[in-house]
Amino acid sequence: MSSETTSMPVHQESQAPQPSQATTSDDEISLIDLAKLLVRRWKAMAGIFTAVVLMALAYALLQTPTYTYTSIYQVAERGTGEPFESPTSLVSRTQSLYLGTATRELMASEGVDDLDFETQVSHPDNTEIVKLTSTAPETLAERVEAHHRLLLDKIVEGQQARVERRRQALESQLANVENTLAHSSDGASERIASTLSRKFELEAELEGLTAGETGQTAVQSLKQQGTSRALILALGVVLGGMLAVMGVFLLHFVSLVRESLNEDAG
Repeated sequence: MSSETTSMPVHQESQAPQPSQATTSDDEISLIDLAKLLVRRWKAMAGIFTAVVLMALAYALLQTPTYTYTSIYQVAERGTGEPFESPTSLVSRTQSLYLGTATRELMASEGVDDLDFETQVSHPDNTEIVKLTSTAPETLAERVEAHHRLLLDKIVEGQQARVERRRQALESQLANVENTLAHSSDGASERIASTLSRKFELEAELEGLTAGETGQTAVQSLKQQGTSRALILALGVVLGGMLAVMGVFLLHFVSLVRESLNEDAG
């Protein structure tokens, strides 16, 4: 009998490919090379960082402090406690009539072509006031105050003229009412009562008529406007560090390009 030998297939276990160490090795070498590069060129890094920080410091020191200056005017009131004129209407009149005139007068008196700041006229919600605001360097504080005073004077003058006209009208009406009462007969009781009521209304409005007044003039804000010097210096430090590292890489790249060109020429 012939013996048949059956060859059984030998199954080899498939082994998962081991992670290549090349990537890790390359990464480690790359990080080491970067560290060596930064160490070798520390002088360039220090120079770039110092230059940027010094420029930021110079900019911060040369920057002129800027503040907001605010003036407030309380609108005149009627005897009923309501504003004699709506603040919105007064703001519109100030912007269209007074602002340009006051600006030209101040420029002419100081001999300048520009005030170097702008004055905003506004009416805060739910108030009976008109607000003047200007943002300017501290060196222009006196000019801002002069501009606000000119505007406030014109606002006060305009409102006083309107209040005076209203006062004269009330006094004239009151005189007519009193004259009517003096010539009324005793039999016209209803008419007399109506005339007396009208007299009391006129007297109350006349007595309660209140002229407008200036609350404050060009008061300087407590905090400086714009970017503070400390923040500018902090940004300079951060930017200096970033540019220092980027500058080293750029210098190294230029050096490698130069070496390559030399090799090609040789």
